[in-house]
Amino acid sequence: MTDLWTVHTADLEATVLTAARALLDDAFDGDFSDHDWENALGGMHALLWEDGELIGHASLVQRRLMHNGRALRTGYVEAVAVGSEHRRRGHGSTMMDALERVTRKAYDLGALSASEEAMEFYASRGWLLWRGTSSAMTPSGVKATKEEDGSIHVLPVGVTMDLDGEITADWREGDVW
Repeated sequence: MTDLWTVHTADLEATVLTAARALLDDAFDGDFSDHDWENALGGMHALLWEDGELIGHASLVQRRLMHNGRALRTGYVEAVAVGSEHRRRGHGSTMMDALERVTRKAYDLGALSASEEAMEFYASRGWLLWRGTSSAMTPSGVKATKEEDGSIHVLPVGVTMDLDGEITADWREGDVW
């Protein structure tokens, strides 16, 4: 039997955070940096447990994305992973259901940057591929993030989006998107 927790970072014990980081390090084959971890903290976590073992993690953090002259309060999805022995059983959908519920109730927009392998998963859930250009507000001004074009997805909640327009992310260390 699986158990889903939806909880804010502030309410997680250090042992749970350690288990989540270990799961993510394993799921991303060691390609999950300290910046990636930092960017996954400070918001809501969907944690999936089975027989006392953490088998899945996803988080939703607040960001500001600029589009059509507006700063949109955005629920940004980070650090989605399911342990290798537990994949293809609907666990990713279970965690995303929880995060999408929060997004729809608390934000103007949901956003994420998907790996090539996950693009179909998010599209099947109603996330829309951003077709326009992307950029970030860096310490030295707004810079294009062309390397991210084609991987950004949005889930409009209370706003109309021009998917062929420009979208700009707030600054953070590590991967901006």
